[in-house]
Amino acid sequence: QVQLVESGGGLVQPGGSLRLSCAASGSFFSINHMAWYRQAPGKERELVATITNRGSTNYTASVKGRFTISRDTAKNTMYLQLNSLKPEDTAVYYCNGGFLDRRGLDLVLYEYWGQGTQVTVSS
Repeated sequence: QVQLVESGGGLVQPGGSLRLSCAASGSFFSINHMAWYRQAPGKERELVATITNRGSTNYTASVKGRFTISRDTAKNTMYLQLNSLKPEDTAVYYCNGGFLDRRGLDLVLYEYWGQGTQVTVSS
């Protein structure tokens, strides 16, 4: 079982910055990938950024050049640096991860979610 705990959300003015963190704890063999999603009021949850076990990253178009996903493998922690924030970035941001764990002789991929952290961009 894996627990994902996000932190770093808050209220920021347009143009400001925040850094979100997602710390993974528990028992697993390895991390396959991690990602940030967000869900704004009245909208569906959307994928914001992903990072693979090899460190490859990908971003949704609306955040490219403004957000940066990264990780500290020694700490099993993922980060999302949010710069040049806009009111439309307001949402609950969720950490997501795919973790490999042993089941007998096999490695099985399990998906976990954090509880979410609120980001509000407003003047």
